[in-house]
Amino acid sequence: MYKKILMPVDVFEMDLSDKAVRHAVNLAKSEGATITLVNILPNSSRSLLRGFNADIKKFEEYMTAESDKKMKALKRLFDMSPENIDCEVRFGNVRDEIIQLSKEGKYDVIVIGSRNPSMTTHLLGSNAETILRYATIPVLVVR
Repeated sequence: MYKKILMPVDVFEMDLSDKAVRHAVNLAKSEGATITLVNILPNSSRSLLRGFNADIKKFEEYMTAESDKKMKALKRLFDMSPENIDCEVRFGNVRDEIIQLSKEGKYDVIVIGSRNPSMTTHLLGSNAETILRYATIPVLVVR
């Protein structure tokens, strides 16, 4: 049923992903699927920082390298073969990048962790809620 699983993670806030990892692994193992971990980092405000392009590029390279390191460490938490887990780092809006990637990569399901509800997010974390609202494939939200 699910051969390709997309799993957005915030590598700088790992406690949000811990439970979702177990669910993604269970889905992947039962179906023989692959998992793609993706960390979306915010775009640098290039319009505000004109003249600092070299610094922005260095900062983005640093953040990409740190994200890669943390995702490789996260791969060790998965109770499955590391060859079945891919990692990707992107810059942009979380919702837009996840929706675009889910279409580009022809994924079957998105597994995402969610924060505890609050007055501002009502039932789900804001990223989980917007991905759930705009996704064209099934979304498993794990709290």
